[in-house]
Amino acid sequence: TCATGDPARGERGEGNILGGVTNPTLPASEGGWEIDPTGLRVVLNQYWDRWQKPLFIVENGLGARDELVEVDDYRIDYLRQHLQAVREAIEDGVNVLGYTAWGCIDMVSASSAQMSKRYGFIYVDRNDDGTGTLARYRKNSFHWYREVIASNGAEL
Repeated sequence: TCATGDPARGERGEGNILGGVTNPTLPASEGGWEIDPTGLRVVLNQYWDRWQKPLFIVENGLGARDELVEVDDYRIDYLRQHLQAVREAIEDGVNVLGYTAWGCIDMVSASSAQMSKRYGFIYVDRNDDGTGTLARYRKNSFHWYREVIASNGAEL
């Protein structure tokens, strides 16, 4: 979350449901969430320095309007950048026990109540209006993440 001392910039960033303003130096997802793998590394180091307690990342992912296609390279790029930042934090000495991506399968978005804002490695044929077959289709991020897991992060 970013803050500002400029009252004229007191607007809330689109993706910042917890407050704060948009960081103009960072790219953002179409939902307005800033993409900041370096910030993840910084926070991991800060938490480790403060508390010296092992850390576990339980939700990190990218919501996007995927169509019924198997190619979601932008999700792979997002996850690769963040996992590389985690690797660098571990090299810095941070004790990171684990990482789970958000999410494995498409689901209704808690922040927007939409099914069209997709997070998963597996596409679910369901629309915002409830129509669809509920059939599942593996995206290329599914196969990529499976390799990441099998290699214990060596294959990014």
